[in-house]
Amino acid sequence: MSEQKRLFLVDAYALIFRGYYAFIKNPRINSKGIDTSAIMGFMNSLLDVIKRERPDHLAVCFDKGGSTDRLEMFEAYKANRDETPEAIKVAVPYIQEILKAMHIPIMVKEGYEADDVIGTLSVQAEKQGYQTFMVTPDKDFAQLVTENVFMYRPKSFGGGYETWGIEEVKKKFEVERPEQVIDFLGMMGDSSDNIPGLPGVGEKTAKKFIQAYGSIEGLFENVHELKGKMKEKVEANQELGLLSKKLATIMLDVPVVFDEKDFELNTPDIEKVKEIFQELEFRRLTENFLKTFATEGAVTTTAPEVAKTEEKPKPKAKSTAGAGQFSLFNSDGDTPTDTTTSYTRKTAETASHFYQSVATGMATKLFIKNLMSQTSVCFDTETTSINPIEAELVGIAFSWEAGKGFYVPFPEDKTQAQELIEQLRPFFENENIEKIGQNLKYDIKVLAKYNLQVKGKLFDTMLAHYLINPDMRHNMDVLAETYLNYTPISIETLIGKKGKNQLSMRDVPLDKQTEYAVEDADITLQLKEHFQNELGEANTQKLFDEIEIPLLRVLASMELEGINLDKDFLGSLSEALTNDIAALEKSIYQAAGEEFNIASPKQLGVILFEKMKLVDKPKKTKTGQYSTAEDVLSYLAKDHEIIQNILDFRGLSKLKSTYVDALPLQVEPTTGRVHTDYMQTVAATGRLSSNNPNLQNIPIRTERGRQVRKAFIPRNEDYTLLAADYSQIELRIIAALSEEETMIEAFKNGEDIHASTASKVFNVPLTEVTREQRSNAKTVNFGIIYGVSAFGLSNQTNLSRSESKELIDTYYETYPKLKNYISKQVDFARDHGYVQTVLGRRRYLKDINSRNAVVRGAAERNAVNAPIQGSAADIIKIAMINIHKKLTEGNFKTKMLLQVHDELVFDVYKPELDTIKTLIKTEMENAYKLSVPLDVDLDIGDNWLEAH
Repeated sequence: MSEQKRLFLVDAYALIFRGYYAFIKNPRINSKGIDTSAIMGFMNSLLDVIKRERPDHLAVCFDKGGSTDRLEMFEAYKANRDETPEAIKVAVPYIQEILKAMHIPIMVKEGYEADDVIGTLSVQAEKQGYQTFMVTPDKDFAQLVTENVFMYRPKSFGGGYETWGIEEVKKKFEVERPEQVIDFLGMMGDSSDNIPGLPGVGEKTAKKFIQAYGSIEGLFENVHELKGKMKEKVEANQELGLLSKKLATIMLDVPVVFDEKDFELNTPDIEKVKEIFQELEFRRLTENFLKTFATEGAVTTTAPEVAKTEEKPKPKAKSTAGAGQFSLFNSDGDTPTDTTTSYTRKTAETASHFYQSVATGMATKLFIKNLMSQTSVCFDTETTSINPIEAELVGIAFSWEAGKGFYVPFPEDKTQAQELIEQLRPFFENENIEKIGQNLKYDIKVLAKYNLQVKGKLFDTMLAHYLINPDMRHNMDVLAETYLNYTPISIETLIGKKGKNQLSMRDVPLDKQTEYAVEDADITLQLKEHFQNELGEANTQKLFDEIEIPLLRVLASMELEGINLDKDFLGSLSEALTNDIAALEKSIYQAAGEEFNIASPKQLGVILFEKMKLVDKPKKTKTGQYSTAEDVLSYLAKDHEIIQNILDFRGLSKLKSTYVDALPLQVEPTTGRVHTDYMQTVAATGRLSSNNPNLQNIPIRTERGRQVRKAFIPRNEDYTLLAADYSQIELRIIAALSEEETMIEAFKNGEDIHASTASKVFNVPLTEVTREQRSNAKTVNFGIIYGVSAFGLSNQTNLSRSESKELIDTYYETYPKLKNYISKQVDFARDHGYVQTVLGRRRYLKDINSRNAVVRGAAERNAVNAPIQGSAADIIKIAMINIHKKLTEGNFKTKMLLQVHDELVFDVYKPELDTIKTLIKTEMENAYKLSVPLDVDLDIGDNWLEAH
């Protein structure tokens, strides 16, 4: 490491926006409804820089009020930018409070951008003998790079950072010196900042001009060498080009001062930072922060003021220990794994409690007698594995009073363990005692192995919280810290981290087992008391009692049953795929004229867009590489055989690795079957998710993908697989909810809805609808649910953008109530902050009133889509509950095995087939009454593909 002093200057808003959009598909919402994505993203980046680089000096630079000088030069500068998302507006004050508590100077100057502040400070620091690292992904900073000033850029993929010095900038921009980047930006402009540039000059042309003429001025001096339209454009826009260069130039004379004493990275106010993190409900970030700043002695200091003017930030108080600097790393250079500070939250060490293990014999009998006198009890199983199919009981914890509980340890001997189960059977099978738990499905599956049913009313805290706050995480540690201000004992402190050295729960001393297990039951009991009231306040009690809790039992039964797999067939399919992939590989190499790594986006981009030059202006990623994303290649596939072959290569490779080769490894040895795990608390819409393995994402649009379903087979020759699929349920729901009579009548008359729609929008008789017209109508029918645009429709069909717009307009004219419904849904969401399904399941839309058009548009699409998709999910859940009940009551041998969105798959005992067909169709079609009839398609087969 260089002994030269190093200054890190962080481009605040660049990292804040980057953090916000990193979580855009899965925003981090805390229990107060605050979107903390931007704060979390920024802090993760900042701590990462500190841990990686151990900087001597550091500051964070903000914009304030925009660039006065640039706006005077060009009124439209940055005028095209959307309004800042509300979540970022909320985030900035929190971030600045955290920085103050960390004693990191905030550099901001009214009327200047962070770019200019960073540029000015980097020049000043270089003169004082510093190396400066500008922490930003913004390529504009490349103009500032010198021998002692570097860009420190977050990588787009895979995490980490890359440092750009002079050589990296020269290579990236194809310039002789970094300051030519200003000319490059001036020539090609910058759409994000609304810098116009020279019309017709893109990245490639700008680089060519720089190499030929050195600068934009050099280009204008030699404009006579240009030809045709390019010469005309450059001649006519010289003033615009010079203006663009000025706009792209980072200022180096902002009235701020670099004073090395003020920028030293010192000991943060640990307690103050923890207090802010606790308010924001940052658990892991708190741990990360404490590990990053392992202190040498307790310190409470005063945060510096924001550097609003050229005045120096106030000096920071120093640590009372040693040299006065905090220790980022231990003496051996490793990241510290411990800290002298402790959490302000309650823990088992600080909270009053009484947890007791129950001895065998008389003590167990007395405990069970007390247990049977309760009306509501929380229990939690401790096992040897997280896989309930193979798990054995180590103990069960019970709690019915806050702060108190008992632990019943189980012997390893299976006969003795079963004897203990028999003693507990009266409790578990008592219909009058409520059973409380966190993720009860797991416990139910474990106890089922001991031939024990959990009867009576259930309350699952994970499911309750999912209905109360679907966008938040639902694991017990998070819930305990959020709602009870309590940090539970970590399982890793008992058995260690994952790996070959991890212990079994059986290896843990009894006293520690007791403390850990009973704490779980105790905390879950307390969470139940909290959530019980909130379910009512959110109007989701009925959904909890009548859908999610009964479904929990159904899913447990399905998961325990599993499904039979034909491993021999998958073996032969794997061989066939290997041959298909090899053939595609050969064709791709022949077309490219050389061999290369097809799976490497970088190598692939060079082949397609530099060597083969398949398009004039290829799309690039933020890192400057050619984009070979699915949507980019799909658009080009119809014109280039090599691209279609690449897409096929990717599809078959993924199919082989994800399913064909992986599925046989997921067969449970003890049952010989595949047991997926259905998760109720993942999708905010209410849909179920499938995991280990995911059986809901098996591709069905390709022949090879469909063949994977052939591997799923009946139990034996006495059984057949039956697939029951709701026909166009989402379209039926939107027809019913919108009360669109034309569409309702088409469904009631049993018409082909896509042909019916085509007939109306293309104004042709139903009998004369062409295949293409029906296909286009089908795309619009389903696209409307997801807010399809003319651009989106044109990409999915052979229609032009204007034709697509005309088709959508005609569609809404044909179905006016549908358009009115969509508007009403958005209005309802704006007024209430949520939308809901036919059963009252809520989807909260925090961005529905955002002033940022992109963010608001996504929320508006969800306002329309969520009630439809969620209602479909609710309806099939009702059907599953009712079918399972009928199968159980009728003592049928037939079992329900799988749920894949709108489809249910059954292992049907052949003598029961006729009865089962009627039962399933009746229950599914009558699960919920709409003004549109629900229709179910049934089929059977010797494998899932045949049945589907």
